Amino acid sequence: MSQRRGASALGCLFSLFIVVAIAYFGVNVGRVYWRFYEYQDDMRQEARFASQRTNDQILAHLKASADSLGLPEAATQISIRRNDRAISIESSYYENIELPMYVREVHFHPHAEGTP
Repeated sequence: MSQRRGASALGCLFSLFIVVAIAYFGVNVGRVYWRFYEYQDDMRQEARFASQRTNDQILAHLKASADSLGLPEAATQISIRRNDRAISIESSYYENIELPMYVREVHFHPHAEGTP
């Protein structure tokens, strides 16, 4: 029987650590972008059904959506422009993405357009 060296096990452990760290921080980044896409999808749905809703109803629904998604307060500052042929809904906010020894502020501008 031969003796095995522990160096290969340490290399495997280091590789596993790197994979776990990438997954952990990737989830943090992915969560921020996922909330943006969910919020923008809610805006598109409101634009699609704008003929059946008032601006106040749209605002109330989108503010509740931003709150339930945990978006910053600035995301509830929603602009709705409507005329006879089109509706435009938009907002703008910043979110911080935290990485090791680095914090990045990302600007999001969800918007949707439709025909009422």
